[in-house]
Amino acid sequence: MFIFRYLHDIQIAVEAIFANRVKSILTALGIIFGVAAVISMLAIGNGAEQEIMEQIKLVGVNNIVITPSTFTINEGTSQSKSENDKPGGKKFSKGLTLLDAEAIKEILPTVERITPVISFNYSALLDGKSKPVVLEGIENSYFDLFNMKLASGTRFNELHTEKGLPVCVIGNNIKTQFFRQDDPIGKYIKCGQIWLKVIGVVEQRDFTASASDEMGISSSDNKIFIPVQTMLLRFKNRALLRADEIAKANQGGGGDGMVIIIGGVEQKEDEVDTDKNLNQLDKIVVQVKETEQLSESANIIKRLLLRRHSELYDFEVTIPELLLKQQQKTKNIFNVVLGAIAGISLIVGGIGIMNIMLASVLERIREIGVRQAVGAKQKDIIAQFLAESTLISVSGGIIGIILGIALSKIITAVFDIKTIVSFFSIFIAFGVSVLVGVLFGYLPAKRAAENDPVISLRS
Repeated sequence: MFIFRYLHDIQIAVEAIFANRVKSILTALGIIFGVAAVISMLAIGNGAEQEIMEQIKLVGVNNIVITPSTFTINEGTSQSKSENDKPGGKKFSKGLTLLDAEAIKEILPTVERITPVISFNYSALLDGKSKPVVLEGIENSYFDLFNMKLASGTRFNELHTEKGLPVCVIGNNIKTQFFRQDDPIGKYIKCGQIWLKVIGVVEQRDFTASASDEMGISSSDNKIFIPVQTMLLRFKNRALLRADEIAKANQGGGGDGMVIIIGGVEQKEDEVDTDKNLNQLDKIVVQVKETEQLSESANIIKRLLLRRHSELYDFEVTIPELLLKQQQKTKNIFNVVLGAIAGISLIVGGIGIMNIMLASVLERIREIGVRQAVGAKQKDIIAQFLAESTLISVSGGIIGIILGIALSKIITAVFDIKTIVSFFSIFIAFGVSVLVGVLFGYLPAKRAAENDPVISLRS
């Protein structure tokens, strides 16, 4: 009897909604757009967070990256002008070298792994087919530093690395372009003038363009990896300057131009090609044992390299993970702001429900009086109007969920922004919409129940 009584109140509420369709739809619009906004904004936030995590995997966990940079003596060094003017007084640096990597490994106790990296652009050739590739000289720890797994084959062994043997591990695109469906392990590919034996294939993995733009990361799919010693012995060692390079560096030494040091060679600003890298290494990647050791380890590395480079700041030390985490923090703040704005639209939708329901109470005073006259109690009137507002908010919430999911897909397709719709965001948005319907529908329902039946019937 108790259940049937309130079922009757709900039935009356449903009839009232259908009797005033246009008004009900307009009332639900605030909830619909509010729920859709919450779901789509949270989807953007989830997508951004996943991209950050993917980038952290790409740059490696707890990594410090040391790269060479051009250095200008006349800008912000510890040297005085008089010292620079003395014959033989200019400071000298060999640039970033293998010895720097070995010194860091030997002196810094927090080092977990370390690898030098040397990169050159070459053309790979096999069976008359030629493709541009990136040839990288690395050590085995490189694969662990950047969380790279092999789809097949093995890494370099001790003999490969010590003797500089012509072996390589290739990226997934190299395998697809040159070997198609064949197993490349044990076969040879020509890079430059050297034939390299393929001993492994890197597993393909997702790669975001933003990672390349912001963190200097590049996909491993189009790379050929060889041991560092193989690069230095069989391809090119930039630490060994040719006679023509030394002659060019020594030209015009008595001029007044700004002096620049690149890879240990002093050249005038108007004579140097600032894009030319004369450092032996393109970078050194160091992984420390704990995240808390990142900043302090980076500072120690800076001081160590400054001493080794004659106090010349011709290198840069960066911590990609910390930069990414700061970026994630910024995006999280942005997502909170977007979520708050979307939440406000739900509140506005709730206020709309309350206003429409209050107006509806004034329009239906006689109906309320008749129900009270035939025995309806205050709780029946409250149940009727509360059910009406709740049904409007629930139906608006359901439509809003569908619209929010569709909007997330549209954002991904049109603006190329990654979105992830989670069950949690749907649950939150729908739960809030129901709560809004109940809270903002209670005041009109209470006011309707408190009407005097005699006055209501006279209206």
